[in-house]
Amino acid sequence: MSNGYRVRAWKLQLSRFATESGLAITACHLRPGTSKWNKIEHRLFSHISMNWRGRPLTRHEVVLNLIAATTTRTGLKLHAELDSGNYPKGLAVTDHEMCGIDLRPHAFYGAWNYTIMPNASPRRAKHV
Repeated sequence: MSNGYRVRAWKLQLSRFATESGLAITACHLRPGTSKWNKIEHRLFSHISMNWRGRPLTRHEVVLNLIAATTTRTGLKLHAELDSGNYPKGLAVTDHEMCGIDLRPHAFYGAWNYTIMPNASPRRAKHV
């Protein structure tokens, strides 16, 4: 796995969640060139595509409404929401922060499969 800023932020946030929850978190990623085809997603997106075929996708609201109007013969109904959150740009994860992550690579493709352990010295406030 590359050491890009998104990967570093992902690992840092997983580490924070592991520490807050007290849970060990295992991540298993697909390597480059590995097929990411998923039977359920394939069926889902084909129905969405058929539902909005020939319709101009001019606004987020149009896309959300078309997704939400998608159903299948087997009774699948969809729900879609626009995430209007404001996400700051330009955040960097320092090498010091990366060193604080208790990341344990697995024996098989350790760069892609690993467990992040809760931090031994949690930064949580004590509850009274």
